Amino acid sequence: MKVEHILTDNKQLTALQVMQDAAVIPVIVLEELAHAVPMARALLAGGIRMLEITLRTPQALACIEAIAKEVPEAVVGAGTVRSAADAQAAALAGARFAVSPGYTPALGRACRDAGLPLLPGVATGSEILQAQEDGLSELKFFPAMQAGGLGMLKAWSGPFGDVRFCPTGGVTPLNAPEFLALPNVVCVGGSWLVPAVALAQADWPRITQLARDAVRLKPSVA
Repeated sequence: MKVEHILTDNKQLTALQVMQDAAVIPVIVLEELAHAVPMARALLAGGIRMLEITLRTPQALACIEAIAKEVPEAVVGAGTVRSAADAQAAALAGARFAVSPGYTPALGRACRDAGLPLLPGVATGSEILQAQEDGLSELKFFPAMQAGGLGMLKAWSGPFGDVRFCPTGGVTPLNAPEFLALPNVVCVGGSWLVPAVALAQADWPRITQLARDAVRLKPSVA
């Protein structure tokens, strides 16, 4: 299911809609504000609209704001959201969804209060149960490779058959198809769409091509 109508009417997204728009959500680290808008346009040109800008650099919030204002066709979100302050600042900057490396009920409440659908990170069954108690069933499996990879997701498909995952962490163009073939995986998160060297060289055509390649990947579940 695509989200063209949501992109035009600015309604609040759900986490599932964020996950369903493409097989890969780019995990983006921006060191330079000047890179934000051309990078977003390059990804859009390749068919990727859900953009996770991680809050790992001093420029991250300014980058989110610039993309939200200047590239309205994109849906910009904040990654590495770890606190209520992060959620509030991301929403004020124009983020439309949040991604976190872990989950607490306080973080879930903060994102709801800020109007941000949350894709929270989980690595254990207990974390999945906690997220589900708070009404969240679309989750980020993180760090995917280090926490058990394909085998863990296959094991979870039994007791957590109603949960849909976005594995992130160690996912590459080579192993992404294996993750996407699993029935409980809707999309993957990957940093390879926006390599640091491409940003440094302002190689926007390369980023566009990487996005096009990613769009060709297809999950087994809608």
